[in-house]
Amino acid sequence: MFSFLKKGSDPSVPASVEAPAAPSWRERVARGLARTRAQWGGRLKSVFARGKVDDELLEELETLLLTSDVGIEATTYLLDELKKAAKRDKLETPAAIERALADALLVLLQPLEAPLAIGGHKPFVIMIAGVNGAGKTTSIGKLAKYFQAQGKSVLLAAGDTFRAAAREQLQTWGERNNVTVIAQESGDPAAVIYDAIAAATARGIDIVLADTAGRLPTQLHLMDEIAKVRRVIKKIDPSGPHETLLVLDANIGQNALQQVRAFDKAIEVTGLVVTKLDGTAKGGVVAAIARQCPKPIRFIGVGEQIDDLRPFVARDFVDALFE
Repeated sequence: MFSFLKKGSDPSVPASVEAPAAPSWRERVARGLARTRAQWGGRLKSVFARGKVDDELLEELETLLLTSDVGIEATTYLLDELKKAAKRDKLETPAAIERALADALLVLLQPLEAPLAIGGHKPFVIMIAGVNGAGKTTSIGKLAKYFQAQGKSVLLAAGDTFRAAAREQLQTWGERNNVTVIAQESGDPAAVIYDAIAAATARGIDIVLADTAGRLPTQLHLMDEIAKVRRVIKKIDPSGPHETLLVLDANIGQNALQQVRAFDKAIEVTGLVVTKLDGTAKGGVVAAIARQCPKPIRFIGVGEQIDDLRPFVARDFVDALFE
């Protein structure tokens, strides 16, 4: 627990001393992407130092992008766009080449920038899925706080009935945010979520965040089970779930593409939450997603604090990589 003193209440601290301003979200994104930026930042400078877009520069840049998990298709797209810009705009300086690459990446990522709009349904049911360890339960707690800050009431459904630790973690988040958690010690995940939606309807709750157990796309029986959860939600409300979020750990790099495709087939993913961008050099996977299996990135996570999960802004992301 932290205790706070009013300014000047501690005689050892002059009243005129202002506490340092908290970093902006843009600054936190930049800090969070430090490892990815370090992976290619210095090397990009040396590549661009050639001052002209020739075969050697393109070859070096291709290697750099691929090793940053940008993926073959996105890398090919970015290099093609860079070649077009070089011919059209006669790029002749390192700064101009770097700016052209950043502009191409921004164009690639901007379609993924689609903030989640809550409205039209009450309760608005958000089903949340992902593999074990992706940061799903933690993300639910952060999302609850985010929606509460927007004046929305929230209820959590502990649909992971396999792991007691998951239920306990969700209940801890619920207590921290003063949010009701509907849970059972065992049983059918679909039944828990059914009860949660019924409770939210009776209480006039705005948003239900429905957790599900982590599972691998190769565990076909578990993928069938999560598809059943979705069908049960639709029985309660034919328009639901109103959003189906897949939580992706940025550390997995290109494996994220397989996860998006598999979960989309099972539950029709409508948006992504990309977590742990602060702990990886594989932030380039966002470009691979944009090119190969584009889904809106609703939120990104760049830290462990409760407010370190925010809507994805393509410009902030690109600027953080090219600082």
